[in-house]
Amino acid sequence: MVVYLTGLVSLLLAALSLGPSFAHVLEAPPRLFVWAPELWREATVFNGQFALFAKVGGPLDVTTILAACFLSYLLANERPAFWFALAGAVFFAGALAAWFTLVAPANAILATWKPGPIPPDFEAIRLRWETGHMAVAALKVLGFGSISIALLAPRLGSGT
Repeated sequence: MVVYLTGLVSLLLAALSLGPSFAHVLEAPPRLFVWAPELWREATVFNGQFALFAKVGGPLDVTTILAACFLSYLLANERPAFWFALAGAVFFAGALAAWFTLVAPANAILATWKPGPIPPDFEAIRLRWETGHMAVAALKVLGFGSISIALLAPRLGSGT
């Protein structure tokens, strides 16, 4: 029963973590190809469109990693479920590392922007911010899939 509850919690946390990251990907094309630089900067930097993403998303990402690690521990004697659960934890940890490596440096620059003319490095920073979020989402999709397979894996060999 503990394995099933941990699996359910892990999958729910993974889905909740993936949701905002996938939303970034869905919203990226208009932000990249349609929005004027002024609109992008106003919405993204000055008007807090993504303020809750960090406040809710950060703790959620860490909790997802911990839950997937605990699920891996509980599945230690069940192969291949253990490896898929562990891969899920690694993918979510990789997504968090990608956020710190790709998105956080862009966020640090965005925090220095002031109203007025568009900064000369605008395109490079916007592209880094957007593609960084896409990389994070891709890793989370792999993590979600891995955790899902881990929960299905014990049944794969049973013939049901």
